[in-house]
Amino acid sequence: MIKNFNRIILLAVLIMANQLVDAQTIKKWKLKDLENAIANASQPTIFNFWATFCKPCIAEMPYFQEVAAKYKEDGVKLIFVNIDASEAYPKKIQAFATKRKIKAPIVFLDETNADLFCPAVDPSWSGSIPATLFINQNKGYRNFFEDEMTKEKFEEEVKNMLLPK
Repeated sequence: MIKNFNRIILLAVLIMANQLVDAQTIKKWKLKDLENAIANASQPTIFNFWATFCKPCIAEMPYFQEVAAKYKEDGVKLIFVNIDASEAYPKKIQAFATKRKIKAPIVFLDETNADLFCPAVDPSWSGSIPATLFINQNKGYRNFFEDEMTKEKFEEEVKNMLLPK
């Protein structure tokens, strides 16, 4: 009986340890951090703005990761920028990432005034999500989408970002 109990405890500890290993650390960014990340992106970078309650955002995430991984050797980097309320940081966002197997980096944008952070991303952004910014500083490429993207449209945009000047 005690052997079985010890095995159960050991199994529970191993399962919890595995989940902790899979859980990514979610950094907290202020507006200045976001602006710096955009301005100093040294490789082709995709910033996807999303929230845990946004169904179109959630629908995009698997194929965004898949396509970004496909172009990893071309230097493509994907960053998921979460804009949930501060109560979601970090536990709800981490639980979401673990449950949905999000491997791309997630940052939490610790800003509540969309009138400040939206124009910093793109002057045309109304604040609706999903929204995605494609940057390739080396090629002078910048394109912004404020809508859900199909897998095909997303991959087309990644290819456009990688085209020669």
